[in-house]
Amino acid sequence: MSTPIPPPPSGPVPYPPEKSIALLTDMLRIRRLEEKCAELYGAGKIRGFLHLYIGEEAVATGAMRALLPVDSVVATYREHGHALLKGVAMTRIMAEMFGKKEGCSRGRGGSMHLFDAATRFYGGNAIVGGGLPLAVGFGLAAKMRGEERVTACFFGDGAVAEGAFHESMNLAALWRLPVAFFCENNFYAMGTAIARYEAQTDLCAKAASYGMEAFPVDGMDVVAVHEGAKRAREHAMASGPVFVEFRTYRFRAHSMFDPDLYRDKSEIEQWKTRGPIHTFSARLKAQGDLTEERFLEIDAEVAGEVDAAVAFAEAGSWEPVEDLAKDVYAP
Repeated sequence: MSTPIPPPPSGPVPYPPEKSIALLTDMLRIRRLEEKCAELYGAGKIRGFLHLYIGEEAVATGAMRALLPVDSVVATYREHGHALLKGVAMTRIMAEMFGKKEGCSRGRGGSMHLFDAATRFYGGNAIVGGGLPLAVGFGLAAKMRGEERVTACFFGDGAVAEGAFHESMNLAALWRLPVAFFCENNFYAMGTAIARYEAQTDLCAKAASYGMEAFPVDGMDVVAVHEGAKRAREHAMASGPVFVEFRTYRFRAHSMFDPDLYRDKSEIEQWKTRGPIHTFSARLKAQGDLTEERFLEIDAEVAGEVDAAVAFAEAGSWEPVEDLAKDVYAP
């Protein structure tokens, strides 16, 4: 990867301690959930595809805290943290991972297809770029109905190479829809570095070519993400679509099947120095808003939530065989 790695996020955190602790807790909830999922995958409890969000927690955390409950969210297959912070119970997420009918998609979706209409979390989409047209549809519906809501669409840098990206940008700009396009640029589309598949690596330039507001944000800094997402939501409500490039990095491979041979281990270790959890907690400690003892207490509380979710999933039930054809459409 030729993109230079910036220094770790630093400086004072401009929030009251309770808000800062909430942001830290959210990132820890995502991290510990993902680590447990990796463990359970190795044990054969979770099957199929599994794409972990470890390293990227600041994006979902900062962005979700900038959205309102009325807002809609469309995400990718790396969506466990987004679903969790949108309000889907960890118990239901874990049950879905196990394939149990108590899961948020009744055990039929698994890791890549989390869904919960009650919280306006509309996937979990396995197709690269598949959520972009959906977000445009949600934005159009909100505008036609006169609803005061934004649709936030999360997608990776690889989706920018899809035709659906350009079609969605064009329609959203043409119709001035209240959509916030949140690109989680981790610099690799599966195993391909961005410079190998994009002639123009400035992703904001692509969105700006459609006449919409577009700006980059340090996706490893939860404060920068939160402020950028707030700015994006305000713009989407007032003026129409906006594109934000959250520059982040995944510490794990693309998926559990990926041997991760396409990048140097030294690169991963360099990016880990920018890890959103330890850099943010260090900033809070430096200004007296967090102690190591309090950090460990929060981590223990999160671990308890994860253990309870696993117990819930373990105790869940399989869908009866006679129900497997329900909701299956065949012409």
